[in-house]
Amino acid sequence: MKGTAIYLRLSQEDERCKRESESIKNQREFLLRYAKEHDYTPCREYSEAAVTQGTNF
Repeated sequence: MKGTAIYLRLSQEDERCKRESESIKNQREFLLRYAKEHDYTPCREYSEAAVTQGTNF
């Protein structure tokens, strides 16, 4: 197995939620399932709880 990290990011729709958002939960489930199906072992999880204004390239 290959080690990897997963990155979860809060969506704007979930910004006001006090509890863990559905978006974060769905992302975690999807990424963990993907990792398992592709022989990856998630060693770390990063989560961005704040909504950003976007990225300028």
